[in-house]
Amino acid sequence: MTIATPAVVLGAGVNGLGVARSLARARVSVWLLDADARRPEMHTRMARPLQVRALHGETLVEELVRLGAAQFSGIRPVLLLTQEESVKAVSQQRDRLSALYRFSLPSSDVVDALLHKQGFQRRAEQLGSPIPSLVHVRTRADLPALENLHYPVVIKPGERNAEYSRQFKKAYRVENAAEAIELVRRILPVMADVVVQEWIEGPDSSIYFCLQCLDRQGQVVGSFTGRKIRSWPPQVGGTASCVAAPEVHAELSAMTTRFFQAVGVIGLASMEYKRDMRSGEFRMVEPTIGRTDYQEEVATLNGVNLPYAAWCSELGLPFPVPTATMRPAVWRVRSEDMQSAAAQDQRLTQGYPHGGRVADALCRWHDPMPCLLQRLQHVRRALHSRTSKMMPGSPVVRSKS
Repeated sequence: MTIATPAVVLGAGVNGLGVARSLARARVSVWLLDADARRPEMHTRMARPLQVRALHGETLVEELVRLGAAQFSGIRPVLLLTQEESVKAVSQQRDRLSALYRFSLPSSDVVDALLHKQGFQRRAEQLGSPIPSLVHVRTRADLPALENLHYPVVIKPGERNAEYSRQFKKAYRVENAAEAIELVRRILPVMADVVVQEWIEGPDSSIYFCLQCLDRQGQVVGSFTGRKIRSWPPQVGGTASCVAAPEVHAELSAMTTRFFQAVGVIGLASMEYKRDMRSGEFRMVEPTIGRTDYQEEVATLNGVNLPYAAWCSELGLPFPVPTATMRPAVWRVRSEDMQSAAAQDQRLTQGYPHGGRVADALCRWHDPMPCLLQRLQHVRRALHSRTSKMMPGSPVVRSKS
């Protein structure tokens, strides 16, 4: 029997798909909302799809109000977010939406501070948390401060920005001050909000994360610690594959809990760490606030269903004590994991735990449509590209004789 109060998962992609699958595993009815109904993840059998006009801004709020008064009238479902822009919109209009949906977010000032890398840096330094030094650049007048950092450094936007994403990579590793200044000079006209932070030495496999759910009183409902196996692109990209890290769970869960409780975080959140290969110490990298993490499902696959913990917390229900899985589960985005392994001259299974099982972020035997549709879309794009080259007027490539 399906549990009565549904969950509304805002944003598809592999993140939203993993959340929907996690909730369905606990027999919670799920609605999966996205602005693009053609996304393969929208065709999962674990959720009912619902198209909205946008996943951010005032348009998103209007859509949620409309659905709350119509589709979900009298239900007040649990709202789970998967994207940072959605968190901003819901946080700004929380009073308007809280009568229609159940959700937990930190106070507006905490959300605003922690969604910005400089705001997080300031809070972490105030609390004495282990975090590498950072310079926040808004104008060219800030550039001389880059000379004072220890190199290499990582350069990235202060917060998510669509125009930045169209022109630049997610992050850059830079080896010296001259290179850093030149790159930041190119970014500033596009986005006057850049952070330059000292690099933490270590491979992708030294990147850890602690995923948590905290109730409205700030008490931890569920906590899971994992480790990346590979990123794509390597060193500076998102998670390509990851696994549980029980050997460091006590340390990182305690560190994460102290920080979140000190700053007033509630709801779903996570903290990323990197173990410095020179000292062996963990350093904080960045938090995720008010939403699920990209690889959130790895926790469910290893016995800690955090989306269900959030659902239980919103309804005032006890979250069942997690049960340890018999075999460790690897969560991976296959195409990105393959590219990362190839770029680093690694076997695809290198770093996977012995005796573990592999769960693809998209492809599952019991839920095949997202994978099948993705492959169909790839075939269509390939055929379209090939056909376009054969059309009259297309450039002809002549072979050398």
